[in-house]
Amino acid sequence: MFPIEEIRSRARAWLGNEFNEETRNEVREMLEKDEKKLIDAFYQDLEFGTGGLRGIMGAGTNRMNIYTLGMATQGLSNYITKQCGTKGISVAIAHDCRNNSRLFAVTAADIFSANGFEVYLFESLRPTPELSFAIRHYKCQSGVVITASHNPPEYNGYKAYWNDGGQVVAPHDEGIIEEVRNIKSVSEIKFNGRKESIKIIGKETDEIFLKEVHKMTLNPEIIKKFSDTGIVYTPIHGTGWKLVPEALKMFGFKNIISVAEQNDPDGNFPTVKSPNPEEAGALKMAIEKAIATNADLVMATDPDADRLGIACRNKKGEFILLNGNQTCVLLVYYIITQYRELKKIKGNEYIIKTIVTTDLMDRIAEKNKVECYNVLTGFKFFAELIRKLEGKKKYIGGGEESYGFLPGEYVRDKDSVASCALVAEITAWAKSKGKTLYELLTDIYLEYGLYKEKLVNIVRKGAEGANEIKAMMKGYRSNPPALINNSRVVKINDFENLISTDCLTGQKTEIDLLKSDVLQFFLEDGTKISVRPSGTEPKIKFYFSVNAKPESEAKLEETEKVLDQRIQGILADMKLL
Repeated sequence: MFPIEEIRSRARAWLGNEFNEETRNEVREMLEKDEKKLIDAFYQDLEFGTGGLRGIMGAGTNRMNIYTLGMATQGLSNYITKQCGTKGISVAIAHDCRNNSRLFAVTAADIFSANGFEVYLFESLRPTPELSFAIRHYKCQSGVVITASHNPPEYNGYKAYWNDGGQVVAPHDEGIIEEVRNIKSVSEIKFNGRKESIKIIGKETDEIFLKEVHKMTLNPEIIKKFSDTGIVYTPIHGTGWKLVPEALKMFGFKNIISVAEQNDPDGNFPTVKSPNPEEAGALKMAIEKAIATNADLVMATDPDADRLGIACRNKKGEFILLNGNQTCVLLVYYIITQYRELKKIKGNEYIIKTIVTTDLMDRIAEKNKVECYNVLTGFKFFAELIRKLEGKKKYIGGGEESYGFLPGEYVRDKDSVASCALVAEITAWAKSKGKTLYELLTDIYLEYGLYKEKLVNIVRKGAEGANEIKAMMKGYRSNPPALINNSRVVKINDFENLISTDCLTGQKTEIDLLKSDVLQFFLEDGTKISVRPSGTEPKIKFYFSVNAKPESEAKLEETEKVLDQRIQGILADMKLL
């Protein structure tokens, strides 16, 4: 953090003529009236990381504005030019519903075009998966989506993609970061765009994208029989408002019920505390609508429509929320089951999950002779693996515990549009068997074992908190536990050192992944504990996974209680309660 006088000096530099009047006025007001706000806005530079930019909007070096976004875009442009030149280079740009998203998207388009590139700019807000699709469809070298995902309304962000439609990975990520850091002044940003190089795209791209989504259907005959399945869908004021209902209609569903109060795009998200489908509050209005209309299924997507949350009826007819692991399990189980029934299993199929996502997906794949790859957290690693295996093996689906799933190769990021349509299809398939979605999940547990997962976030803010998190990780590495909740630790995976240690024999083997600050402890009773600091927030995350095989459906609830108690015992032993 800079001393206050240096912070003031950095702020005064933003009073120059290269900044617009609105920015200068905001900076003057902070200099004169609000030192705390001034410090927050200028104490550091908003860092362009491997995932791009994300921050609070406003004037300042530590804020999302046209100048920090401009420096990121100019740096990305410089990297593309060094790698590919400018001739025949194109980029695609999309944005979500957030405040200033359109301004930021147009600004990025101007800068890319000023650097000699052709630009495909969506006419209005579009889902992130459609941006990934557009990059591939229009054979772009790169792309950008303006979004802060499910962050609070005051945030916005900027995610960069490469020519495969996936978020940038090595070596491009570090190369882009270096070029962005080399931009020292806003005077280096080429703001004056070439309007003739910016092509506005919209409905024609939607139609091509939705045709690809429709190819994901596996059982259209079932949908015909149960086309009246009641589906309540909410975009939570975000970009899914148009394409998700259209995808459901294309699949053949006729009883699609909207939550009118949440349909209109609105960056203030007025009806929810958080536009995050992981949180129960975000689905509250949709569940109320489902009860009132006697619907079968509730689905919600986040503001950029790459993740989905669902609720379905249990045996008592009550709506319960499914977590990201359960949604992934249902999707993978259904896809593999349908592939088998349609005799589409050729022996080269595979799925992908992250190392912190439920191992129930591994069990389902293994039993059905489908390969399951485990990758680091982040869908950019899904895209990277799909690219490497393209033409050699067939990707049929994959997802992560944080509510993201990708059913097809035509997109290389999380895709809630196709995932929503498939979840609706699974609901119809379950109805054809006289079951609810929840009862189908119960069948999976009885066949493969009941897996329960829990995520615990420990927040430690500021520099002191960051040091505390580092100390916690160092402590786990230097003095790993031998016993947790009276169960022996039998294996430790350290993804920073890329070493897997068999604690019983002492044998060490290499882990074939990129380095990451993640530790995993495997216990004798089948428990898996993963620990990793968050890459975007001041927290350390603990992922717990326990499992057991229920003796019968009657014993399922009892088995679930035993697993809940096991998790509580682990939390107490690790002093995380």
